[in-house]
Amino acid sequence: MHNLPHPPTISPTQSQRPDKKLNPLKKLASQTAIYGLSTIVGRLLNYLLVPLLTYQFTDPRDFGVNTEFYAYISFLNVILTYGMETALFNFSVKEPDKNRVYSTALLSLLATTLVFVTPVAIFADPIAEALRYPDHADYILWVALIIALDAVAAIPFAKLREQDRALRFASLKIVNILVNIGLTVFFVGLCKSAFDDPASSWHGTLGSLYDPQVGIGYVFIANAIANVVTVLLLLPEFFMVKWVFDFTLWRRMLRYGLPLLVVGLAGMVNETLDRILLKYLLPPEQALEQVGIYGACYKISILMTIFIQAFRYAAEPFFFARSVASDAKQTYALVMNYFVIACAFIFLAVMMNIGWIQYFVGAPYRAGLDVVPILLLANLFLGVYFNLSIWYKLTGKTEYGAYLTLFGATITLALNWYWIQRIGYMGSAWATLVCYGSMAVLSYAIGHKHYPVDYDLKRVLGYPGLAIALYLLSTLIAPPSLAQSLVINNVLLIGFLIVTFAAERKKFRAAIGSTKGGKS
Repeated sequence: MHNLPHPPTISPTQSQRPDKKLNPLKKLASQTAIYGLSTIVGRLLNYLLVPLLTYQFTDPRDFGVNTEFYAYISFLNVILTYGMETALFNFSVKEPDKNRVYSTALLSLLATTLVFVTPVAIFADPIAEALRYPDHADYILWVALIIALDAVAAIPFAKLREQDRALRFASLKIVNILVNIGLTVFFVGLCKSAFDDPASSWHGTLGSLYDPQVGIGYVFIANAIANVVTVLLLLPEFFMVKWVFDFTLWRRMLRYGLPLLVVGLAGMVNETLDRILLKYLLPPEQALEQVGIYGACYKISILMTIFIQAFRYAAEPFFFARSVASDAKQTYALVMNYFVIACAFIFLAVMMNIGWIQYFVGAPYRAGLDVVPILLLANLFLGVYFNLSIWYKLTGKTEYGAYLTLFGATITLALNWYWIQRIGYMGSAWATLVCYGSMAVLSYAIGHKHYPVDYDLKRVLGYPGLAIALYLLSTLIAPPSLAQSLVINNVLLIGFLIVTFAAERKKFRAAIGSTKGGKS
């Protein structure tokens, strides 16, 4: 471990020069690629854990436990960061003393994380009882540690993004993922396998390290240890700061960030609450099994989620930095267009190859494959909504983000409440699609009044429409063998690429040429 030097001071004149020479779309694409290195590689490696877990834990109820607790983790991660990451981006642009902004945000999160961890550790047993895991207070402790360390690391990671230090960001994320995956493979893939096979030569050594009472809890243990390693590697980011807490600045950051906390919480309602509601709205004897099946099949739609997450890491600071450019709105419209093309391609690529992708989950879990196309489209709309949301972040009207997400959360709650009891996890999938679709439409309508951007709606709607049409065509053809199906489906996929390339070639060249001379 080594201390990193302070970033060099850059004058306003110097900071403007690169944007005059470097195409902003190329810059965003390169940043997305670097952030995507950690996100895509990491998520794909995590994706490979799905077959490990679903084949090792053949009872979907075990995977249901994993799915439920990670839903709680998602909620609590939002609460414990309470919009401070985006506040850091916003105030680092506006305030002359960036160190004061960083230090204030970091000290705030360190204090609130300590306030969270202490009572959870004290009351782990009653919390476990309330969640219907009376014998697993250990799960509560491990999960609390995961959440606390995620929160502590959030501001240093945000600072790396704000400074465009994408390579360090990506390398640390990859280390976290590799440690997490390596320990999961060790505990579940090696130790559990040795324990389950008395004839194995490793039964007495590796097998003795596995406790069946912990079971799926080894996934939490691996994650917690990986987070400890990550925080240790982030220590240079903690020590390089000059510690100061500006109470007035903190209050301003809270006023900016707290509406985003509401947005984040409501967003988690939209993204993960369905897995919790499935447990409590379905009959107890089948609830965790349904959660496990739904959670495993949800993972198949991960390629869309991977791309959107990588894009968001790069796009949020890019959108803020680009806002002062004279052609900012044209750039945002172009970004939306190419983003939708990428998402439509991902949807089609997954669904055209679902014949072999389905084997990434164990046989008991494949009953839920019908949710995959619905969830892929839902996440496409979520990505569109993220692109649209820049209007309320740039104008400072973050309360609209809260209103929109609360609107979506209301839809999520109402439709899940109604549909889960009638059609189970299929209701959760459809509720997710309706939620994100309606949020995107409403955000566009309101944003067009406050910060109008001339999005090319024909293309934004047309490319997903074409992808859906080709997918439906593939289901009508439905050849008898898997090999024939894959050939025909991927011919259709190539057809989508050809049509897209033909339609976008001139527009893309014109965009590249025009943005080269854009002022910033």
